[in-house]
Amino acid sequence: MIQSLLIANRGEIACRIIRTARAMGIRTVAVYSDADANALHVRSADEAVHIGPSPVRESYLLGDRIIAAAQQTGAQAIHPGYGFLSENAQFAQAVQDAGLIWVGPNPASITAMGLKDAAKQLMQQAGVPTTPGYLGEDQSPDRLKAEADAIGYPVLIKAVAGGGGKGMRKVDDAADFADALLSCQREAASSFGNDQVLLEKWITNPRHIEVQVFGDSHGNVVHLFERDCSLQRRHQKVIEEAPAPGMDPETRAAVCQAAVNAAKAVDYVGAGTIEFIADGGDGLRPDRIWFMEMNTRLQVEHPVTEEITGQDLVEWQLRVASGEPLPKKQEELSINGWAMEARLYAEDPAKGFLPSIGRLDTFELGHGCRIDTGVEQGAEISPFYDPMIAKVIAHGPSRDAARRSLAASLDDTAIWPLRTNAGFLVKALEHPTFVAAQLDTGLIGREGDALLPPHHPSDEALADAATVLVSGDGLSGFRLNAPIRAEAAFLLDGEAVTIRFDPRDGTDDGEALEDVLIAEGGQVWHLTPWRASGGAGGAASDGAILSPMPGRIIAVAVTAGDKVAKGQKLLTLEAMKMEHSLVAPFDGIVAEFNAAQGGQVSEGALLARIEKDE
Repeated sequence: MIQSLLIANRGEIACRIIRTARAMGIRTVAVYSDADANALHVRSADEAVHIGPSPVRESYLLGDRIIAAAQQTGAQAIHPGYGFLSENAQFAQAVQDAGLIWVGPNPASITAMGLKDAAKQLMQQAGVPTTPGYLGEDQSPDRLKAEADAIGYPVLIKAVAGGGGKGMRKVDDAADFADALLSCQREAASSFGNDQVLLEKWITNPRHIEVQVFGDSHGNVVHLFERDCSLQRRHQKVIEEAPAPGMDPETRAAVCQAAVNAAKAVDYVGAGTIEFIADGGDGLRPDRIWFMEMNTRLQVEHPVTEEITGQDLVEWQLRVASGEPLPKKQEELSINGWAMEARLYAEDPAKGFLPSIGRLDTFELGHGCRIDTGVEQGAEISPFYDPMIAKVIAHGPSRDAARRSLAASLDDTAIWPLRTNAGFLVKALEHPTFVAAQLDTGLIGREGDALLPPHHPSDEALADAATVLVSGDGLSGFRLNAPIRAEAAFLLDGEAVTIRFDPRDGTDDGEALEDVLIAEGGQVWHLTPWRASGGAGGAASDGAILSPMPGRIIAVAVTAGDKVAKGQKLLTLEAMKMEHSLVAPFDGIVAEFNAAQGGQVSEGALLARIEKDE
């Protein structure tokens, strides 16, 4: 058995591998870049080695430094996790050439499955069903166009070295083929250094079905059943589940056997995933599922397979890499219940899912589910890496039980000041089409804005938060100068709002907390009272428009003397990499306006004053 292991990765998957290795009594070594010097995976390992600056090409993609770190620390083996160098055959070979154990498939197997066209040809020879298409070496535009015409539109152009949704174009009409081809080739060359493409028939009602396979060095190969990864956004998986909804025993037997045949065709050792595309228009059927590609590594979504089978796939990897046979035979594996996983990202759905970068001042995840994460409260989300901050995995006796448990856990998530996709995930899990398991890869794209979480909390949540803000508990902060009323003005994420609420009995002159966070449906908002410079007096109710925090004026919408209506935008303040709209608290006239576009302002600065129009 391996005694010491270097993990050539970071974040969640590094922490996940360390957890199993520790349980097996295996010493662990982490590697880290400048940005990850204080990361959770670094502090969780028994030893850690710095390998370079923050950019991945200067650290986590430098195989020679990783191998040197293993030799320096006496590690016997290297586990690549997923991403980075996990499917790099040259790195796998270099690890073995250095006398180290590679926790993964043989380099030849990685090479065989690395290019989509060669892999599909190999699968055809092995009798594995493949999607109708063109895999030829003739890459001339005329030949590719002729083949697309013969296949019939719509067709899919795919980079042979592609992945992660890059280098893919759907073409609905022959007239659009030439432009789509050029675009796809440019992206493929830029992303993968290879502009070769293949063509596939576009499946109208596509479902993404994948099978977990495992092989050992003694010639044994088993499957651990299927997963459904159809819920995707721009070809990126969002929610995965196991088993696949609507999978009958006959279809399961056929697709899982095809996956085993595919793994045997390349003498596969270790954990791998055979990905299939299914035409779900008439339900899942054996003759409507085709091989798409193989991932020669552990998958991000492997926990759902672990949950339904009761097996630790990382432990399997380490045992197989140590030369042991597979821990279980095929007949000893079975499905227990249902599992569902959501990928929680630091990103803002309201802004096109742009990454949200910065410090996790508040990091509270829901309960009742398995949480795989590589961060904790106070950690920094860096611009250098994928912004996934956790995987939330639910297991239950049925699909609906797992779905409800996952939605409840995400609903209770509270992360601030970074934005996350938790609210989006909750909306997706509760969407009627998903609830009914009417899945296909285009669901999110079709629903669009219907899956975006609300921009504001509910009136009930606002009222509760306002009551906390004027609680009269004697906590430090801004003292209200007038008796508490059942209606007052506050800043909600920098925007003025008037909230009706119920002050606590017996409170005549309360104290307001500096701020309060409202967490609802996986979303978090920041509520604070209006404050004047120096922290005393002034509120939106008297017409004073004050800067809620230091920032820069990026837009002005009014000038002195303008008439304004309640809620009308006056200016936009940029602070903490976010935009805050300041609006008129009531109908009136702009009596004073001190904001200039591009100007810097301090917290509490008087930006404008609105007088009621008598």
